[in-house]
Amino acid sequence: MSDEDHEPTEPTDPEEPTVEDDESKGKLRRRARRTDTQPRLLTAARLLRDVLPGDSELGDPLSTAGADPSHVLAKRLSETAPDRPSLSRELGLGALQVWQSLAEAQGRGRGDRAVAILFTDLVDFSSWALDAGDEAVLELLRQMGRAAEPEIGARGGHVVKRLGDGLMAVFDETGPAVEAACAAASAVGQLEVAGHRPRLRAGVHFGQPRKLGGDYLGVDVNIAARVMAAASGGEVLVSGVAGERLEPERFSLKPRRRFRAKGAPKDLQVFVAEPGPERPERRRATP
Repeated sequence: MSDEDHEPTEPTDPEEPTVEDDESKGKLRRRARRTDTQPRLLTAARLLRDVLPGDSELGDPLSTAGADPSHVLAKRLSETAPDRPSLSRELGLGALQVWQSLAEAQGRGRGDRAVAILFTDLVDFSSWALDAGDEAVLELLRQMGRAAEPEIGARGGHVVKRLGDGLMAVFDETGPAVEAACAAASAVGQLEVAGHRPRLRAGVHFGQPRKLGGDYLGVDVNIAARVMAAASGGEVLVSGVAGERLEPERFSLKPRRRFRAKGAPKDLQVFVAEPGPERPERRRATP
């Protein structure tokens, strides 16, 4: 038989994946997945984030509501397989945390004007809403808006955004922000919907956030949100920076000794603010 009678053999493509290649890649993927969820490495990554500069809770809803690049990236990272612990996610958020902190320290995350930042929300709203039903929930939110927002506008505040059962507002100064918060908490406390008496909490911080469109972004916004989240129902908390700008004859401040909030500066002082004996609304009402 001549060589011409043999079928020609096609050369093997060196770039074509083989069964062995697929098996090797599968092993690498499984090994990477196991490493990504290893408890000891996850614990180490979370401890590292606690000591790194910046917001160690970057990635949660309080810190990703803006359109800042670090917020957008953090939100996308936190939404990646949210039900599965992930080392890569923690390391990615840690890098963004440091990036945001460095940007703030160099002034790139700060705006041109300092403002008082107010955050509010309703205590235990989510658990009540699960049983109350949509109609009662909407009615409560309507009533809360009618009770709280006029108190903000009457004192020169501007509602930046509504956040479900709460809002964010800014003021030129701390005094009007705290007045508005106290008045709003009192007004909302008088409401009753489907047998439920809502309790509003608030937090005020003074800083220089960056303004982007109609929103405000940056570490100072995160701090205000953390201060609010530490308040009890009917309580108004202020940061030490905000408290220094309050007139002592108009407000009383009591230190919150057990304040702890991830994402807030470790040396942050927080006070419970209450109207002083000479309440502003009473003074205005006197002819």
